[in-house]
Amino acid sequence: MAIASAGLSKSLRRRWRFSEKLIESFILLNGLLAIIVLLGVLFLLLREGLPAFAYTSPWQFFFGTRWYPVSEPPTFGILSFFMATLWVTLIATAIAVPLGVGCAAYLAEVAPASVRETVKPIVELLAGIPSIVMGLIGLLLLSPLVQGLFNLNTGLCGLTAAIMLAMMSLPIIVTVSEDALRAVPKEFREASYALGATQWETVWHVCLPGALSGIAAAIMLGVGRAIGETMTVLMVAGGALAVPYAPTQPMMPMTAAIASGIGNAVRGGPQYQALFAIALLLFLMTFAVNLVADRVLERQKRKFAR
Repeated sequence: MAIASAGLSKSLRRRWRFSEKLIESFILLNGLLAIIVLLGVLFLLLREGLPAFAYTSPWQFFFGTRWYPVSEPPTFGILSFFMATLWVTLIATAIAVPLGVGCAAYLAEVAPASVRETVKPIVELLAGIPSIVMGLIGLLLLSPLVQGLFNLNTGLCGLTAAIMLAMMSLPIIVTVSEDALRAVPKEFREASYALGATQWETVWHVCLPGALSGIAAAIMLGVGRAIGETMTVLMVAGGALAVPYAPTQPMMPMTAAIASGIGNAVRGGPQYQALFAIALLLFLMTFAVNLVADRVLERQKRKFAR
């Protein structure tokens, strides 16, 4: 009887080890697949985008203000596109991050359960609205409002695009940040209250730092959405090729430049390669945002580890 029980236990352990190895291999395969896809995208962008610098110097490409793809020779300067992307992304982030994190803190720490269960599904539903619908909303509703408020010739400008991008980023920031805040252990809050802290002090000094990794991930997703969004900015940013010096001017971000130009570009031609070079720059900008966020998280972890 004892021998049979020992044999059964050994068989179960062997089966468990096999299942564990299988799961570990599956996880490793998914991780390697993600890295391979990322490197493949980078390789494709490098292969198609780097030849653009045979027609124009890197200095002229990054700091030039003229985009004449059909001239002889063609001229490619993306400073106006780059500045437009900076304007739109920075303003959208400045609007979406405080509102999103504040809304998440309210839902997670202050709002009654009935309010949270009603509001959160509505916020999550906003994330599913197609970008072209958001563009139409900005075109029909927000654009006239911005035009009248700032006394502009047209409401199709960078500010309109930035506000719409902030609205599109808000659901992601709110949802992910709220989940991160609710994941903070209840004992942390109870210890803070026991030391005499108010609810605001507990949220600011305990909950937000404890959920910083999740909040940072939410912000990265929101910024990535703002940088990479195409259809909305194409519809409401104005499409001007001049370098924008104020957010109320019409402008064309890099994503809109790619979307509007790729249909007229000859495959393998100078304009085609220049558009891929812009896509490579967008890829590197997104990578830089993720790298900076990772450094901030590492510093925060070392701070709490002391």
